[in-house]
Amino acid sequence: MFVGHYAAALAAKAAEPRAPLWTYMAAAQLIDIGWSSFIMTGVEHLRIDPSLPGSALVLYDMPWTHSLPAALIWSVVAGFAAMASLKLPARAAAMVGAVVFSHWLGDLWVHRPDLLIWFGGPKMGFALWNDPVPEMIVEMGLLAVAGALWIGQRKDEGRHAWTGAVYIAALAILQYVSATLHGGGPPEGFARTALIAYLAVTLGAWWLDRKPAPGARG
Repeated sequence: MFVGHYAAALAAKAAEPRAPLWTYMAAAQLIDIGWSSFIMTGVEHLRIDPSLPGSALVLYDMPWTHSLPAALIWSVVAGFAAMASLKLPARAAAMVGAVVFSHWLGDLWVHRPDLLIWFGGPKMGFALWNDPVPEMIVEMGLLAVAGALWIGQRKDEGRHAWTGAVYIAALAILQYVSATLHGGGPPEGFARTALIAYLAVTLGAWWLDRKPAPGARG
């Protein structure tokens, strides 16, 4: 799952707008931001198998980011960090933590069995990746629904709706591009490209979440 993770961020922003959008978008991919960094530094490992249906990733070693205990730890730490560094109220900080954990729940549906339930324990994954068309429909559908909720919240704040629509369209294009890139290459290169994409999405969210011009309307 890629942009489907961002659906949780957009829905959270619509429900609890006191946290900045960029915080939610970073939270949605925080586990993968850590994963990309760990792949590049050799802490975790993957193989790329272009013969696989859907995703070509063989994620055989990622206990520090994608195990259930690790996901819970990342979520709790992110929530407290958001409260301490951004001075968010408790509900908004908890929402940030919940968005972080939503990443593991989303991965559970699409990953092949590569998510550890506990360290050294069994692995789970419902493997929707093996059916690329339904998986794409799920991701795009989640993005569309959450995006509509978020754009409505933007309009309530007096922000431009069209900029939000462009941002959603850009995310959809990223999803299409990532789904069609089914080749090989070194794992470190893939992780680097993924990290750049996550940071670019977060930067775009920061730009969108700036204070609107007086009298701005959707």
